[in-house]
Amino acid sequence: MRVAIQHEDFDVGLELARLREGDARVGAVCSFVGTVRGGGVLDMELEHYPGMTERAIEAMVDEAHRRFDIFAARVVHRIGLLRPGDQIVLVAVTSAHRGQSFQACEFLMDYLKTQAPFWKKERTADGERWVDARVSDDAALARWGIDAGNAG
Repeated sequence: MRVAIQHEDFDVGLELARLREGDARVGAVCSFVGTVRGGGVLDMELEHYPGMTERAIEAMVDEAHRRFDIFAARVVHRIGLLRPGDQIVLVAVTSAHRGQSFQACEFLMDYLKTQAPFWKKERTADGERWVDARVSDDAALARWGIDAGNAG
């Protein structure tokens, strides 16, 4: 399974071991783990449309395979109530050499940040607010030749 959307936390070491298991071609494994930032945020709640979100992220992984010479990719994204310091997302990629893994991992994270259908609500001491994509997130995706058009 390449994509998992789940309430439960994940074990990075276990996920990386499974990703490269039995593939002697793998010379590089790159990963990114996102965590919930504090800075006034008390907690965050993530919602998604089951099935639609997984299909959208699978399409992103397919696009990463078309663009980069990679062997495998794994995306784990959590939903539900999360607190500062909690792991929220894992993106991991394998390839023969580090360059393709680094690029594919960064591409997938930029793509996820702006195009994955998640709805995030932050709660602070001042109340709750829905979190929109930022202009900087769209700019990060634009460098891959993809116009996000979310923020503005």
